Amino acid sequence: MTARAALQARLEQGIAELDLTLPAEAVPRLLDYQALLERWNAAYNLTAVRDAAEMVTRHLLDSLAILPFVQGATLADLGTGPGLPGIPLAIAAPGREILLVDSNGKKVRFLREAIRSLKLDGVRAVQSRVEDVQGQFDCITARAFASLADMLGWGGHLLAPGGVWLAMKGKRPDDELPGIPAGFEVRAVHALTVPGLPAERHLLVLGRA
Repeated sequence: MTARAALQARLEQGIAELDLTLPAEAVPRLLDYQALLERWNAAYNLTAVRDAAEMVTRHLLDSLAILPFVQGATLADLGTGPGLPGIPLAIAAPGREILLVDSNGKKVRFLREAIRSLKLDGVRAVQSRVEDVQGQFDCITARAFASLADMLGWGGHLLAPGGVWLAMKGKRPDDELPGIPAGFEVRAVHALTVPGLPAERHLLVLGRA
């Protein structure tokens, strides 16, 4: 079995365990993204995860685990780093306008190359601090880049009325809940099981109060 075939088997098994149905071309495109990330990572240190199989688990499947909760026509992925979860979500559920936001120039250069080479329609990357981004989005994703208080303090203005904020966390962040700014509320807390990942994962669904 080739290395890519082994990664594909791991990815397809994980997608099945997550009970997701993706477009026909999604799996090869997800693997193309992983390969591009692995290649750039050697030079630019975009992620601490070096092993290709670990990338499938910790990056691709971890991102896809929140797919059932994503909604609306527009999405902003704040503190996206090398495009997580935004790029896997764009590949798995095309048709949304997606804005990838990161303040790190190296990461945004990678994002723009990924968007170009993977032909991700409707996806764009901006190098900016979260608080300086303009616009409103039906769905906002943020993968543990800050506390809930800071996330919403910096980026709360980006959430459209009726929109959902999906905060990806490891352990259940009960200690952060009292710090949620006025005007926002927790709608749900979901414990997620990421195939192949023994660590805790939680998704907080927040909205305007």
